[in-house]
Amino acid sequence: MLRKNNFREMKKNVLIIGAGGVGSVVAHKCAQHNDLLGDICLASRAQSKCEEIIASIRAKDKLKDAEKKIFSKQVDASAINNVVQLIKETEAEIVINVGSTFINKSVIDACLATGAAYIDTSVHEDSESLNLPYPWYAHFEWQRQPLFAEKGVTAVLSAGFDPGVVNAYCAYAVKHEFDRIHSVDIMDVNAGNHGKYFATNFDPEVNFREIVEEVGYWEDRQWKVCPPHSRAMEFDFPGVGRRKVYLMGHDELHSLPQHIDAEHIRFWMGFGEHYLNCFNVLRNVGLLSHEPVTTAEGLEVVPLKVVKACLPDPASLAPGYTGKTCIGNLIKGEKDGQAKEIFLYNICDHQQCYEEVGSQAVSYTAGVPPVAAALLIANGRWDMGAMKHVEELAPEPFLELLGKMGLPTAMKILSSCIERTEQGVIRCY
Repeated sequence: MLRKNNFREMKKNVLIIGAGGVGSVVAHKCAQHNDLLGDICLASRAQSKCEEIIASIRAKDKLKDAEKKIFSKQVDASAINNVVQLIKETEAEIVINVGSTFINKSVIDACLATGAAYIDTSVHEDSESLNLPYPWYAHFEWQRQPLFAEKGVTAVLSAGFDPGVVNAYCAYAVKHEFDRIHSVDIMDVNAGNHGKYFATNFDPEVNFREIVEEVGYWEDRQWKVCPPHSRAMEFDFPGVGRRKVYLMGHDELHSLPQHIDAEHIRFWMGFGEHYLNCFNVLRNVGLLSHEPVTTAEGLEVVPLKVVKACLPDPASLAPGYTGKTCIGNLIKGEKDGQAKEIFLYNICDHQQCYEEVGSQAVSYTAGVPPVAAALLIANGRWDMGAMKHVEELAPEPFLELLGKMGLPTAMKILSSCIERTEQGVIRCY
């Protein structure tokens, strides 16, 4: 609702959908800022998981305003009407969707129906479709852009870390560091050790789909594809050292070429040899297929879902997880007529995340940014009454807030003239 002076009323009351590792971080961080965000409802298909998270928040005594409510609800968020009813029941004005990527459309449509602001951390996916032509994001969320603008409802898409913070890094670089950008290489390395033989750090079903699909990337101002793990390079990451990273298709690649003027935009992720060996065995014997098969006993099962059921719950990896993650953007371009190259990045420590909110760093880096986005919507700075991507919004308040919330940004200048000269690290936020 708009005031007469056209400033939006401050939004309050948050509905969090999803109670996995990221959902737990979101709930903890919302609780730390509930003086601004109001009552908090955590909802999932498994309400018991929500209650466990709420118990952990209370055990850490991190509910900033004890007068505000934090409670749980059971919901099947794949049905729009269920989400609409829950938004109305909880009087939520901000919905943070950190459930499965397969429910994005239903939660988005529920927000459209109720006027609640919408935030998610990843692109909607169709469980029945693989290898859609890039940018397949356009088939789902983007179709609703005119409706959000028409109704004046706010939606911030893909506001995790990658996608999310890395999009803000691009916007920051355009605004403050470059006159012209040639290339953006987004790189994500987890140099941690969880002690398990094999596990994924987030939903195995989504994780494996990412890796098994054809690799889409923006190069020479056009979309290109290549087979998984067919292109790799090494990079010396601050805090974790030299690591091998592989070219991958990824969520942020869908929107960045629309808003960032660059010849090349690519995403790279680090994988150890052991992980790749396990992955290749699972793929080669057909266990990563989402097509049903029938066992000798006549049971119909989906191989990928069986593998998911056998692997550790990503949320269970946090105790004893050691090491760090490093995620950042290697950006090359020109400033004042000279070549320039920088690395904008964050380093996150698994043990420190566990001590603060009981999570590992992969969940922490994904879970803190949507809460920062919620705070910026609540105070009006990002409450634009339209559907936007993070790179379309002011990066400064977002990065500054993230620095205060546990995800500081640093910048390493790799070259600021034609001859490359190694320089120091600058703390940005």
